[in-house]
Amino acid sequence: MGESRESVAGRDLEFVKSTSYTLGVEIEFQTLDKKTYDLAPFAPILLENAPALLCPRLSPEFIQSILEIQTGICFSLTDVENDLMQTVSMAEELAEENDSMLFAASLHPFAKHREQLLTTNDRYEAIMQELQIVGRRFITQGLHVHVGLPDGESAIRICNQIQAYLPILLALTASSPFYQGEDTGLMSYRTKLFEALPLAGAYTHIESWHQFKEEVQLLQSVGVITSIRDLWWDARPHPDFGTLEIRICDLPVKFSDILGITAMIQALVATLAEDKSVCLPLNQHIVQSNKWQAARYGLAGTYFDPSGILSQERISLREATARLLKKIEPAGGRLGSEKYMRHIERVLRDGTGADFLRCCYGKSGSFKKVVASLWGEFWQ
Repeated sequence: MGESRESVAGRDLEFVKSTSYTLGVEIEFQTLDKKTYDLAPFAPILLENAPALLCPRLSPEFIQSILEIQTGICFSLTDVENDLMQTVSMAEELAEENDSMLFAASLHPFAKHREQLLTTNDRYEAIMQELQIVGRRFITQGLHVHVGLPDGESAIRICNQIQAYLPILLALTASSPFYQGEDTGLMSYRTKLFEALPLAGAYTHIESWHQFKEEVQLLQSVGVITSIRDLWWDARPHPDFGTLEIRICDLPVKFSDILGITAMIQALVATLAEDKSVCLPLNQHIVQSNKWQAARYGLAGTYFDPSGILSQERISLREATARLLKKIEPAGGRLGSEKYMRHIERVLRDGTGADFLRCCYGKSGSFKKVVASLWGEFWQ
């Protein structure tokens, strides 16, 4: 599911009802030059040369060296797996035929932001004109997961509740420790680049769907945003699709990890949807601290649950993940996604994409070898 092609400006927001817990997944791949392993502006070429069957699943992104691949509406994790295996394989063949390659990580380890070409459409050109150097430095990729919900009130309630657990999802998917040939010291530097954008990152408690509509319409009326697409929150309702969209994740470097985190998100949304207890506003200082710990240290960071459900004391993000998995396990069983959630256990054992990137660089001392090694691991 890509972004809605229709602006919501100037009309009342209506939440399109979806079948509960259906899925849509968006993967933002980097397009690389096969010889240099550097970012290269192949997305327009691939979009132009894509076969008819593949075209509806591809979308341009902010810069020409990013290609987004989208699933259709999926009713299970098996559907997601089959959809992506077919579509990504076709896209890889297309890239091979056009002397390029697709690469999964949230930041290219040595590409220079000054060398990237902007996708030429009115929206992106307007955004770049506004953002200036903040936009030019934003050469990141992510994983977005949509989960279907029956109404706007459900989407708002779960959007409020899920913010307590978003740092756990970030820690599990961290894959951006390097930027322009430098170790940033963070596991997810993408997170900090993203937070420089206006209206990006953490969000405040929303009382109701009505309040959300009023807020969006106010921001539109005073020219702060043109549509919901300009709310770059870590999670947000997507009324045109009838989903809650989880946007905090880095892009995992392995296909199995993408399936695992998607299964975890679906089971988490289902667990929260079926918990009818009153959701009180979360302490935003704690939310921000947890997010920093996830971006800085990944699973080695610390976590304090602002909802008080997983723990009443500070624990590691690794332990918080294990406790969250146990909490959502019944929903995963009902949804038939247990085998996919087991991939998360492997991440807890073997490490994240950021761990793998640093390990590869430590052994080779070459960013090109890091890219080559990581590219070969995607389907493992």
